Amino acid sequence: MNFDPLLLFVFFGLFSPGPNVILITASAARFGFQRTLPHVLGVAFGVGVTSGLTGYGIGALLLAQPALTIALKILASLWILYMAWKLWNAQASKADTAQDRPFTFVEAVLFQWVNPKVWAVALSAMAYVTTSDPLVAAARLASAFSGINLFVCLFWSTMGALLAYLLRNPTAWRFFMRGMALLLAAFAPLVFLSPQ
Repeated sequence: MNFDPLLLFVFFGLFSPGPNVILITASAARFGFQRTLPHVLGVAFGVGVTSGLTGYGIGALLLAQPALTIALKILASLWILYMAWKLWNAQASKADTAQDRPFTFVEAVLFQWVNPKVWAVALSAMAYVTTSDPLVAAARLASAFSGINLFVCLFWSTMGALLAYLLRNPTAWRFFMRGMALLLAAFAPLVFLSPQ
């Protein structure tokens, strides 16, 4: 049985730092592993849907419509900057409020539509899909992205929860959250460098 190179490509594409990794790690450090699980599951499901639709042909359709592509990139950049601003201003308090809580499952799913890294990795992964049947391509990408990303997100949320033990000092907490905010904000201009 031969190893599928698509799986290795998807693993490295999703495991490396990006908006999902940063947000999940910061959420688990702030709210704990258990309260971050809806975020984790939403990311895994949303990435599967986005990559599956890419395999089905929506990625090519988006890239063929320059105005739609630009609008999506502007929306993605603004959303990433907004999330970075929230991380920058995050308090150590772990109380739930309407503005201060982990992502819900639905919010995490919807975020994948404006996550430039997911689109870039999904479009690049098409090179590993040899079938001309769009349904088979969609199923192959969706299952690879969802399955692998679930374990990637569980790993990073575990790391975030463990980091919380090192962030009991308010200065360490502020340094960590602001560092995560800066890393996330760095993805905003990179949106415009993703495949066109």
